[in-house]
Amino acid sequence: MVSGQSAARPGIVFTIGRAVLRPLLWLRFRPRVTGREHVPAHGPVLLASNHLSAVDTILIPSFSPRKVQFLAKASLFATPIGGWFFRHIGAIPVHREAGSAAQAALEAGTRVLAAGQVFAVFPEGSRSRDGRLYRGRSGAAFMALETGATVVPVGLIGINRAIVDPATGKPAPAEIRFGAPIDLSDLAALPGGRARREATERIMAAIQQLTGQELAGGYSEGGRGA
Repeated sequence: MVSGQSAARPGIVFTIGRAVLRPLLWLRFRPRVTGREHVPAHGPVLLASNHLSAVDTILIPSFSPRKVQFLAKASLFATPIGGWFFRHIGAIPVHREAGSAAQAALEAGTRVLAAGQVFAVFPEGSRSRDGRLYRGRSGAAFMALETGATVVPVGLIGINRAIVDPATGKPAPAEIRFGAPIDLSDLAALPGGRARREATERIMAAIQQLTGQELAGGYSEGGRGA
């Protein structure tokens, strides 16, 4: 479950941390970042990304034009310093071992979006170990339809250096691609379940268009995220 009813908005700690991390991440990955203009300057935004590496939750907030909130393991908040730091960068603690973790994550993300902020999710639910794009779960669609947030697809390429191109035997050059917002406005009149399924398909299709990943055709094992 998610701890607490709300999360602190990212503040000066987020700004300073991003200023420190961005050049370090650039030196490590040298990512080409495109499409930042697609992220609206105001209002709720849901960043829906593919998931290749544990550093994805650092890369997206570091290179997004707006401050981004995300879920983080509750254990990271266990110490006074850890709790202070992660709360001040806007992270939301979640107990992943709890049976209600998925529902709590949806509620937390919905609160962030309802407050007009930016929330990042990985619809696949867990990292892709083989570089393929797995089917999306409906949590991202639920939050977008519930709040009316602008959905911006994000495509990460070449972030997991262990995943190589079979043709070259080398990882693809690192890229972070922010795509054009996905129009879900025509789904409002549909029944809830059908609307979420259609929205999920559109979100995953937009991500795949950005990344060019091979489609896995099934769900990622163990993934229960939003």
